[in-house]
Amino acid sequence: MKKALLVGAVGCGKTTFRQRIFGQKQTYDKTQAIEFFDSLIDTPGEFTEHRRLYSALNVTANQADVIVMMQSVKDKRQIFSPGFSYMFYKPAVGVITKTDLAESKEDLDYVEKQLKLAGAEQIFMISSKTNQGVDTLIKYLE
Repeated sequence: MKKALLVGAVGCGKTTFRQRIFGQKQTYDKTQAIEFFDSLIDTPGEFTEHRRLYSALNVTANQADVIVMMQSVKDKRQIFSPGFSYMFYKPAVGVITKTDLAESKEDLDYVEKQLKLAGAEQIFMISSKTNQGVDTLIKYLE
């Protein structure tokens, strides 16, 4: 399996996705520090939301094969700056999370546009709650 660096805002679903992959109980668990697993690196959302912490993401990315930029369908902010993924010199994909909460196709389209602008080569849509799209993303990471 490719080693994936999960990046995204606080509460976007990085840790919930990790719990789903590893078959762990789905519980809210605020990530306080970078957590390393065999095939994943889970990062605190603050590292994405505060530019001064980008260097921590950049150094950590050296241990990853792919950057997984995650954004909740409910988050209307521009989480990732244009070209965000290019600082890593690694392939990057975008993941729209919490798709079960989308109220319209426009919600999904907005986040997809943001992720592509950030440099995502491919977009996945998942709901860790309903498991929609999770297997497709896991297959990509394998």
